[in-house]
Amino acid sequence: MRRYLFTLLLFLSQFSLLLSIDRPGNSKTVTAHRLNEKILLDGLLSETVWTNKPISEFTQSDPKEGEKATELTEVWVAYDDDALYVAAKLYDSQPDSIVGLYARRDDMPESDIFAFAVDSYFDRRTAFVFALNPAGSMLDGTFYNDSWNEWSWDGIWDYGIHKNSKGWYVEMRIPFTQLRFKDEDEMKWGINFYRRIHRKNEEAHFVQVPKKESGYVSHFATLIGLRGIKSKQRLELLPYFVSKAQYLIHDANDPFYKGKQYRLNAGADLKLGLGSNLTLDATFNPDFGQVEVDPAVVNLSAFETFYQEKRPFFIEGGNIFRFGSGGANSNWGMNWGDPRLFYSRRIGRAPQGSVERDGFVDYPTETRILGAAKLSGKIGDNLSLGIINAVTERTFATIDSSNFKSEEEVEPLTYYGVFRAQKEFNSGSQSIGMIGTAVIRDLEYLPLKDRLSDKAFTLGIDGWTSLDSSQTYVVTSYLAGSYSHGSENYLVRLQRSSRRYLQRPDAAFLKIDSNLTSLSGYVGRVAVNKQKGNIIFNSAVGILSPGFESNDLGFQSRADVINAHVVGGYRWYEPDDFSRSKSAVLAYFRNYNFDGDVIGQGIFNFGNIQFLNYWGLGYNVGYNFSAYSTDLTRGGPITKRPNSLFLNLHGYTDGRKKLTAFFGGEYFENNAGDNGFGINLDFNWKPSSKLIISFGPSLNKNFETAQWAGRFEDKYADETYGNRYVFGEMKQTTISSNIRLNWTFTPKLSLQLYLQPLISVGNYENFKELAKPRTYDFNYFGENGSTIKYDSNSEEYTVDPDGIGPAVSFSFQNPDFNYKSLRANLVLRWEFSPGSAFYFVWTHDKTNFDDPGRFSAGRDFKNLWNAEANNILMIKFTYWLDV
Repeated sequence: MRRYLFTLLLFLSQFSLLLSIDRPGNSKTVTAHRLNEKILLDGLLSETVWTNKPISEFTQSDPKEGEKATELTEVWVAYDDDALYVAAKLYDSQPDSIVGLYARRDDMPESDIFAFAVDSYFDRRTAFVFALNPAGSMLDGTFYNDSWNEWSWDGIWDYGIHKNSKGWYVEMRIPFTQLRFKDEDEMKWGINFYRRIHRKNEEAHFVQVPKKESGYVSHFATLIGLRGIKSKQRLELLPYFVSKAQYLIHDANDPFYKGKQYRLNAGADLKLGLGSNLTLDATFNPDFGQVEVDPAVVNLSAFETFYQEKRPFFIEGGNIFRFGSGGANSNWGMNWGDPRLFYSRRIGRAPQGSVERDGFVDYPTETRILGAAKLSGKIGDNLSLGIINAVTERTFATIDSSNFKSEEEVEPLTYYGVFRAQKEFNSGSQSIGMIGTAVIRDLEYLPLKDRLSDKAFTLGIDGWTSLDSSQTYVVTSYLAGSYSHGSENYLVRLQRSSRRYLQRPDAAFLKIDSNLTSLSGYVGRVAVNKQKGNIIFNSAVGILSPGFESNDLGFQSRADVINAHVVGGYRWYEPDDFSRSKSAVLAYFRNYNFDGDVIGQGIFNFGNIQFLNYWGLGYNVGYNFSAYSTDLTRGGPITKRPNSLFLNLHGYTDGRKKLTAFFGGEYFENNAGDNGFGINLDFNWKPSSKLIISFGPSLNKNFETAQWAGRFEDKYADETYGNRYVFGEMKQTTISSNIRLNWTFTPKLSLQLYLQPLISVGNYENFKELAKPRTYDFNYFGENGSTIKYDSNSEEYTVDPDGIGPAVSFSFQNPDFNYKSLRANLVLRWEFSPGSAFYFVWTHDKTNFDDPGRFSAGRDFKNLWNAEANNILMIKFTYWLDV
């Protein structure tokens, strides 16, 4: 079975080259006029070029799909040797009702909008998009995979806006240095225009793609008339200066605190255009500190928490490095998580070594990146290319023990490399690509050799192909392998990790091998997706071997799984007497491990509806059938997983109102007695055109019958292979809120406040041990001759599991917890010139752990408020130089 799946995956990964299906664009054309005059970006449209015949045939996508737009829009396109210009007259019969809210860049609020997208590569898959609202708020980004968007890209462009009794007018100037295109005497690009009229919830496009169709960029009109444009050497320099003051919780005798309190740093980013298609980004002494903080989480599992990347160097152009998900407009997971081969937060991560000596420790919070370079863009005919190289320095922690200072290495000198290439055929109907990653560490310090690989590589191929001439069905697939090398101790650590648990005493396919110095594995998946129409269909099969490992430069939560699913449903796009649109989906999945055990199976039904008043509701109900669990005992024997039921209901109100709300509720239970519920709310209030306040409280209560407490060796534990796997019944209450204030004085000057209080309390009782493998049966301590005692002074439980006596008893700490956190982030941002910005940042955080296991909202908030805090003040200045 596994050999057959592997062969099928390999075959279909290459299948995208076999078919040849053309993907034509829209027949509409737009003419770009060569300028003979200078354009003044004032929004008045007084230049003679704007007297040429405009385009004006806009069609609604909402609320009345296919009908003519209710307000007239006229658009012109022009160019000179240096830039592309777009002008628009957005007429409105009720100009006093035009909505223009202020917002910082790429945070476009609910308002009237004008946007245009340009496919300058003319690959009918990717495009740059530029958008404005009547207040001058800007948004720019990219389209990729034909219809997916990504707003991390920030171009350097300018605009003018004018409002009068007829509506609002727009002029945009996009330098050719900000676009990517092939040098030709006469170029053809793809182009489309979009307008939103907020009060009507009306969205209209020059080329409107029916909702039953697939894609967006592939339908663009053709921009003609571009002649004599020559690419210019693009060289941009972005130096930065950072001044930071830290006021942190510290011991009064800490000799390191004063030296770390104030810091000054400088560096620069460089952007070099290589022809008109490729861009080389380099960074010197980079500032990879985050302006925005990560949210606080309470993770009781054995698996790592995934955080989004927030550093601009890695975000920009990140879609080029996406692997395995292109070609289809829907990628259903259904209890399958694609392992990421490239997760940029591994570069510059917190050091991974531990300190052996006692004393005061100056432990670095991140690994300094000595230098990084990125090459991205397209070459030839639709061959995209992305390369990243980065080197992080050898990092040391300094220990002061009785006024004697010493150093211990906590992160080695490391090279990170990523190579990504993807070739598309027939206007994106087929594609084949590859990716390779490499991590090479200079391991000199013995303790780090036991914790880290000295080299790790991954290599993968992916692709897709349409199955029919109408491109209704598409097959996507990928196949990747990994190789990790290191010391014998490191390989034991890798085999014992939560991703594979090869130390399981009842594992059959692959057992732990303490003599290994390398580990290899593979992952692959094939999926078929219906791209168009009312009927929803998706099916996939995936295989992830126990030896696959991508976490050195990727992100992977598990291995050892074979997954298959099928999804079917229906979408109603046409409004009726009750709703504007709705959908319903039914799905089934089943998972195996390489031992042949069923480790997951379930059925789901979910859907959504939008009512005539623009309110909406969605639901998700599912039933997981009984299966086996390989992770409940965290490396111990396999156990049973009970049947479970869950329900989720969520909804939202009309986004045009000053006060809007999102609400959600969820509930789950299983036949072992586990249960829980959660309530999440999110209110957004827009009291003025410059101020948006959001408040999102949540409450979650869970009862777990078997929450992990520990593993203890006992030669008398015959049923469980000489170990006792201990669990407790846990009641957990979590309350939190996300509070945001966005105050935009002008589109160039904004103030943002983020505040997140969180309290999570867990109380454990009725401790027990797994009675027998492949069951969900437990032996409760204190019954059938066993004893359990609690020492409140040491906060420790002592268990005699079978009444034999102290010789076989064991102890563990009380696992009750009361975690309280308050995180605040204030950012004042002034974009005083295109590409240049000044930041003032205040970061505040505090935690408290008093009263473990006992929840009291009033007391816990008081303890949190009175807790000591860390405060960091930062001033950052960046200046864009067009060299």
